[in-house]
Amino acid sequence: MFQMITNPATLVPLGEVPESGIDAVERAVAAAQSAAGSWRATPAVRRAALLKEIAGRIRAEAQGLVELSTRESGLARCESLDCVRAAAACFDFFAADAVALPECSPDLDDAPGVAAVLIPFDLPLPVMAAGVARALAAGHSVVCKPPVQNPLTCLALARTFEGLPDGAVAVVTGGPAVGRALVVHPGIGEVAFTGSSASGLQIGATARGKRLDLEAGSVDAQIVCRDADLDLTVPAVAWTRLVCGGQGRMAGGHLYVERSLAREFVDRLHQCVGFLDVDDPDKPSTDLGPLISLDAARKLEDQVGRTLRAGAKLILGGRCFRPSGLPGHFFQPTIMTDVAAGGVPMREQLLGPVITVTPVTDLAEALRIWTEFSPRPRISPSVASIYTADAEAAGRSVQAIADATFRINDPSVGDLGPFSGLRHGGIRHALGADRKRVEIAHAIERKPWWFPYVDRARPL
Repeated sequence: MFQMITNPATLVPLGEVPESGIDAVERAVAAAQSAAGSWRATPAVRRAALLKEIAGRIRAEAQGLVELSTRESGLARCESLDCVRAAAACFDFFAADAVALPECSPDLDDAPGVAAVLIPFDLPLPVMAAGVARALAAGHSVVCKPPVQNPLTCLALARTFEGLPDGAVAVVTGGPAVGRALVVHPGIGEVAFTGSSASGLQIGATARGKRLDLEAGSVDAQIVCRDADLDLTVPAVAWTRLVCGGQGRMAGGHLYVERSLAREFVDRLHQCVGFLDVDDPDKPSTDLGPLISLDAARKLEDQVGRTLRAGAKLILGGRCFRPSGLPGHFFQPTIMTDVAAGGVPMREQLLGPVITVTPVTDLAEALRIWTEFSPRPRISPSVASIYTADAEAAGRSVQAIADATFRINDPSVGDLGPFSGLRHGGIRHALGADRKRVEIAHAIERKPWWFPYVDRARPL
């Protein structure tokens, strides 16, 4: 049986992938087990050299990977390019650390020889690269399962692994049944997963005896204090919430804005978001492409409807539409304000270009509502971004909140570009992120990757 993959903007078929069954999982795990011993015995300097070669091949294939990612995932071209660059950087990162990594991280050195990497539909390239590179650097073989919605780009990335020993990285395609078969397989010693909280908890319950690297989605927060610089905060918030069409699990979640500037903030946000270019992501100037699937569009429309019926005020957008007459899964950039405490956007992730706002009295109230109503997955920390002129005071305010990461004034995201600081399990684990972290920048700095993307439009 085969699954047809289509362009979510144009609905043009892109290719077919097999729906793997249990037999395919058995073969992939067996191949990885066969390769594990020789790969583990390969000197670390040789493993590092092979990882560097993969990074080079990714860069050499960048044009094709960018085009495929854009057409399959609906990412803006510059976001696809960011993904390719981040994927190559992951292999460079672990190539540099391949010798020292086991000594620095004994848990990786002691882990069994085959890891399963389950890849989400949002930013699959850097997540797959981080999971594979991390395991290979530590001397383990890998079995990957690409996302069912957009597997073709992952399969293209896998072709850059051609210099590795046979079986060192195996790939199986298919739906949830394939993922479950990998999770419970006795030959798998570690499971790395990025996705929904419900799926992550289910994996945690079924993958008994295995090492787990789970990153579950949660409803994050962006908090705008009354002394925030709106000239910079508005575009920062807009990009953080709407990057990758708002579908990334790292996207900025729900907004809490101090009441004294809420009206001005929403007015400015309307002007900013209302001028974003929603179109075929193949166009270099496109800011927002389509949602990944029709099901995703229907779910988002339902969530917006339930939010409005509960009393929220619609400022912009709110439904599916057809920009430039395109037949794909497009959703209007949407702003809703006056969302009550406990509303849908606080309890459920809205995976799409929707910004929701709750006016609050101060930072303390915002933190109280966020921690009370937003899901707090037990397997990964939530993230809150705070915008304020008094960064030190904000840092003190969050110290008592356990199991969360706080970014104050959107600090730099580091060497992997705009996707290095995001919360995908492989990337966060790879770069040594703690479960509780406070990052402080004393002032917001305009980032070159913010909207509008027409400013970033350039050839590879």
